Amino acid sequence: MSSDVTPGGDSPFRSEPTARDAAPQFVLPLVVRIERAAPPARTDALETSARAVLTILSDERSLGDGEWARAMKDWQDARIRKVVRRARGAEWRRAEALPGITVTGRSAEVRVFPPVPLDGWPRDLARLQVSGTDLDDPEPPGAADPQAPVLWLNPRLDMSAGKTMAQTGHGAQLTWWELSDEEKKAWRDAGFPLTVRTAEDAHWDELMRGDGPLVRDAGFTEIAPGETVAVEGVDRVRALKR
Repeated sequence: MSSDVTPGGDSPFRSEPTARDAAPQFVLPLVVRIERAAPPARTDALETSARAVLTILSDERSLGDGEWARAMKDWQDARIRKVVRRARGAEWRRAEALPGITVTGRSAEVRVFPPVPLDGWPRDLARLQVSGTDLDDPEPPGAADPQAPVLWLNPRLDMSAGKTMAQTGHGAQLTWWELSDEEKKAWRDAGFPLTVRTAEDAHWDELMRGDGPLVRDAGFTEIAPGETVAVEGVDRVRALKR
């Protein structure tokens, strides 16, 4: 499922049109492995997707003169688009053969690829399904890890797993941008610990009144433009380096 937001202004993510819309548009592809007999748990897939985005952002190939650096820069100079597709069996094996990084969770596997032009997807990725990425948690997720940053989801929105995976990727990326180089290194060295949870209504209202960064969707799929989909706290990431 696709998701599209725009960095700029007071927040790195906005839905309003900006000069970035005139730039060439790229998309960050993510593929989640969903085998019929053993699909991943929903929350684990959401958290693994977020870590996958952080992994490619911090990978040496994405930085400096790395082989993915130009594509990463072009992508981030325009709208920050992410598209989540699903694969199984031979589809997954073909996806793994393409340049990218596979990140594993407890039950989830997500492969992230360097950005591609909107109309320039590799064939083995373009043929994968976008819609219908629905997952469940066999058991309710436990309490958020008190030692890890939390990406809070809006309890008033109903999104597919694929759409929500793109949103947790946005939230992780926004958090990454809020950090100093020292803080980024500490988070990476710790393995990017994080938790994704859906907030209770009262807690969500409290978060919305706070000064934490917000992710607002551009509204191209599933939800209305400008809807707030995640609030992420960076304080727990900063605590990692102390």
